[in-house]
Amino acid sequence: TIRQRTIRQRTIRQRRGTKGVMTERKPPGMAFETWIEHQISQAQARGAFEGLEGSGRPLPPRVREQTSYEWALEWARRQQADPKDMLPPGMALRREREDLALRVPQLPSEAAVRATVAEFNARVEQHWRRPQDGPDAVPGLADEDALVRLWQATRPPPSLPEPVAAPAPPRSRWWRRRRSPRA
Repeated sequence: TIRQRTIRQRTIRQRRGTKGVMTERKPPGMAFETWIEHQISQAQARGAFEGLEGSGRPLPPRVREQTSYEWALEWARRQQADPKDMLPPGMALRREREDLALRVPQLPSEAAVRATVAEFNARVEQHWRRPQDGPDAVPGLADEDALVRLWQATRPPPSLPEPVAAPAPPRSRWWRRRRSPRA
């Protein structure tokens, strides 16, 4: 019978040690729901569901269908990843251009500001030249002079050098004082 054949196959697999490698096949004539319930009850008896994250709590309700982008953002939040890293290239460059105004005051010199802006503008121009996959936000170039003015505005005014005291007149030597005519 089917049951005896299933038991025989199960004992052969157990002897070979392949129980964890491949799942058992559904016996012919058994309904899928019954077979699935049977597998779930066996797994519960083995303790396969013990200690799982979220066990004993209901699944969160799905209010509406999510787009793949919304799902990816939610997944990134659960994994504590930065959603900025998931932006399309054009949007990422726009975001970076906005962040340049925050990065510029921390740079040490005007030359560093100009180099940073030049590197950003080169990446924007490279983005313009490559073929687009779909509708993408077109980033603009960063205004180098405006960012340099911002950097200069955040710098403290140059401090005036401390006045240097005039050197004291050289003291005359004692022998010259003796030779000088006395009044």
